[in-house]
Amino acid sequence: MNRIKLLLFAAFMLLISIGMASCGDNGEPSKQNYTGVPLVILDTDIGSSTDDLFALQMLYYYQKERKCKLLGVVADRMGEHCAAAVDVMNTYFGHPEVPIGLVRDGIPDPKVWIDYSALPSYTGSDGAPMFRRTVSDYGALPDGWQLYRRLLAAQPDHSVSICSVGFVTSLSQLLASTADEYSPLSGVELVRRKVKCLYIMGGVFGQSVEPDFNFAQGITFAQEFFRLWPQDVDMVFSPMEVGQDIEYAPERVLSDISWTEVHPIKQIYARCNCNTGQKMWDPMAVINAVEGDGVFSFSRRGTVRLTPQAETIFTPDDKGNCRYQLPGSAQWSSSMLEKIRKANLSLVIN
Repeated sequence: MNRIKLLLFAAFMLLISIGMASCGDNGEPSKQNYTGVPLVILDTDIGSSTDDLFALQMLYYYQKERKCKLLGVVADRMGEHCAAAVDVMNTYFGHPEVPIGLVRDGIPDPKVWIDYSALPSYTGSDGAPMFRRTVSDYGALPDGWQLYRRLLAAQPDHSVSICSVGFVTSLSQLLASTADEYSPLSGVELVRRKVKCLYIMGGVFGQSVEPDFNFAQGITFAQEFFRLWPQDVDMVFSPMEVGQDIEYAPERVLSDISWTEVHPIKQIYARCNCNTGQKMWDPMAVINAVEGDGVFSFSRRGTVRLTPQAETIFTPDDKGNCRYQLPGSAQWSSSMLEKIRKANLSLVIN
């Protein structure tokens, strides 16, 4: 009889331990590490700089190599032509199923560095459209924050890596959102529940104190984003100086895509002035999200505060949720460029 009681007691304690393993002290799911391939959402201000195109292309490459799953793309620059540019890329590289969100109430007239807004309407010598598209009605696409809610709600807890390589308009709108058909959680709680880490191209750190370009373009959205982002969800910043010495020169891009004329990135480099001094800043967030921390050096942990002038003030704190990438050597920059080129050279479309 005593043996039966002991067995029952052991079973009872096992059930309790399982419950404790799946819940935190407040009944919320604990931050168990997600161990599958990175689940990535790309948030990009596509339509102005070509490093956004390479960041997206790298995610196609990583997915082909089964190193990640691209859940969706948020075009965080207003205008249906920006969503159409993503559509061209998705369709051309064989991922028409990847959903797209767009911004309808965002930053009016942000600066454009390289204008390739006409990409979706490029034509060949015969006058026919050069690139196919999948979306028939861009007006029917969800807002970026709505796509975030739909995608996040469907994923395992603490599993999603967000790569933000432009503005934070959609992220701020996501954080301010409330319960809907996708989740009963608020935007803040949905992020807290589902996001593993945010990799964000932005910030000015070290000895320099100056405005960050992306945050300054939409300071109201940026302030809301910093105010609402959960302090227990990690953020890794990739400041401009990390990608500053990683230059994919236009002539090299064109040479690497010498096997065809019908290629969206090649056509942009052939038709637009891409020799603007732009470097490969945005792919650094993607590489970090997919390949992990091993190929980067970082600051210590801390917190980041945004000033009204869009300055990012880092305060060291061992319990902080923020880190930022540190610039590497010339050899390191060369190795990062080779990763980008490898993706470009490997995605040959028959």
